[in-house]
Formats: sequence, C-alpha cells, structure tokens
Amino acid sequence: MVIVCLADVTAFGIYMGFWFPDVPRWIWVLGIVFLIGGLNLLSVKVFGELEFWLSLLKVGAIVAMIGGGVAIMLFGLGMAGGGGATGIHNLWAHGGFMPNGVAGVIASFAVVMFAFGGIEIIGITAGEARDPERVIPRAINAVPLRILLFYVLTLGMLMSLYPWHRVGSEGSPFVQIFSRLGIGSAAAVLNVVVISAAVSAINSDIFGAGRMLYGMAVLRHAPRAFARVSRNGVPWMTVVVMALALLAGVVLNYVMPEDVFVLIASIATFATVWVWLMILLSQFVMRRRMSRAEAAALKFPVPFWPLAPLAAIGFMLFVFGVLGWFPQTRAALAVGAVWLALLVAAWWLWVRPRRDPHGEPALAPD
Repeated sequence: MVIVCLADVTAFGIYMGFWFPDVPRWIWVLGIVFLIGGLNLLSVKVFGELEFWLSLLKVGAIVAMIGGGVAIMLFGLGMAGGGGATGIHNLWAHGGFMPNGVAGVIASFAVVMFAFGGIEIIGITAGEARDPERVIPRAINAVPLRILLFYVLTLGMLMSLYPWHRVGSEGSPFVQIFSRLGIGSAAAVLNVVVISAAVSAINSDIFGAGRMLYGMAVLRHAPRAFARVSRNGVPWMTVVVMALALLAGVVLNYVMPEDVFVLIASIATFATVWVWLMILLSQFVMRRRMSRAEAAALKFPVPFWPLAPLAAIGFMLFVFGVLGWFPQTRAALAVGAVWLALLVAAWWLWVRPRRDPHGEPALAPD
C-alpha cells in the first residue's frame, strides 16, 4: 500500500502541474501527504465522508462523459468539421477484436491489474463498519456492476467514438468528448476529475495501510506502538508512520521527477497482485480448516468453492509470469522478489521468536 500510495501522490503532483507548471512537483506531493494524513487522524467518519464526496465527483464525471458520448452518436452533436464516423461498428472495425493478437491482450494485464488495485480495502473496513454482515456483502457484490459501468461501458463508449488506433493519439479522449460538446474548458474539467480520483486513492491507501499495521501490531507481527489508538478510535501511530514513509515520495519527486512515476507504478503492480494472492491463499487455507458445519454456517460464502478461488490463484500466478516475460516490467519483478526476501528475513528474526511453544502467535492482551 505504501508503494501504491507513492504512485498516487506522484500522480497528484503531475496533475497539479497542469495548472501550475512552474511549481516544483515535490511541493504538491508534500502538501497532499500532510493534508490526507491529517484528515485520517480525525476519525473514520471523516474518511467515509471524504470518500463519499470524491466518489460522487468521479461518478458524476463518468456518467456525464457516457451521456455526452451517447448524444454524439445518436444526435450527431459536435460532429461538424469532419469529426469522423462514430458508432459501435468501431468496436469490430479496423482489424476487429484483438487486432494485435492474444499477446496484446496478455501484455495489458499488468496495467489492468494495477488499475483495479484497492478493491481489497472493502474487506479491511469490515472491522469498523456498523453492520458488516449487511454492508460488506452489499459492497462486494456491487463491484462487478461498477466494473461493467465505469470500465467496460466507458471504454466501449470511447472506442465507439474514436477507433482504437486513434485513442490517445490526439490528446485525451475524455477531453475530446467534452470538447466536441462545446465545453471549452474540457481539459480543466478532466483535471479536476483525475485529481479527485488521485486524492481518493491516497485517502484509501493511508486508511488501509494504517488498519493493516494496527492488526499486525495486535498480533505482534509489528511493533506494539502501532496498536495505540486515539480518543476517536483511530490508530494514530500507523497514520503518522504512513505519512513519514510517503515523504520518500517527496524526495524521489525532487531527485528524479521525470522517471519516478513509471518506476513506482511498475513496482506497485507487483505489490497489488502479491497482496491479492496472499488474500486468496489465506482464505483458501482458512476455509479448508473449517469443519463442514462451520462452512455451512458462513453468512457470506465464496461462490463456486473451491474452483473459483483456485482459478483466481492461478490467474495471479499467470500475471507474475507476464511481469517477467516483458522487458518493461521485469524490474518490478526483481524489486518485488528482493522486498519479499527482506520480509521473510524480518519474520525469522523478530516475529518467529515470539511465537509460543505450540507454534501459535502470541496474541496481545485485550
């Protein structure tokens, strides 16, 4: 989560450069780290309220873009001046589906997986939800629908308006849609949207990482200081440490502003897939250890057990293979392997000696 958040704060600095090109990027990175860190120190309610309004802004912009695209195709709005043919035929024209073959689709997995990073935050929030047995399943079941709406439908609309080989070659396709509708400040509107998305991601990263560190501290897999909570029930030490770790992003943006995002984003891809793999394996092992009665009593069981978890685990391993196959992403695989080796060494040095004689972790007292 630290690595992913480093990518997000760097993206925020890049977006702010659209309006303030003369201001060094590291200043924006420093400002957003302190702002979001301070908000997360208040209470979980502040986190939820901020996420609500940021999500509302993002969703509103995407819905407006989809509506604008429909208006362009159905009524020909903004088509004056030879805008080119639009329509769903663009989805299978110009070489058809997979014009670059299966290898092109496989190569996109690394980027696609990074784009979906953060979905696991839903599970982390269960510990602080008022009615987790009701709200967590509802949130999880809504994820596929949101993917269809905000990813599949949006991309389908973009490629219906602009053939796939023109997307991105004439500037941002989102800006082009708003510009065709006569919105002169389309670039500024888009920048507000992407900034809100970056701030939302940073907010979720700090929240999620803090709660994970707190849980590890309770199990004595992390220093006990991380288990301290404020009067509002916020694990304040973890938020402070997360903010301090993000200051490394300030240094990187100062030292190597042009190359830092590509470097961090590729490593974040490895981190995201590894986290998902660990969640899948942990859930699989836990479910295998349950008795038949315990499994039957689950209020939100995994569908298609055990085939679905096994298929997901296999796909995560496949993505690691993709990272190692393409030269552009091999560095992320190497850095990830080194980081995992350091984690294993730390566990053997500091965590394992604290386990009781039966091999179970020594839990902290209530």
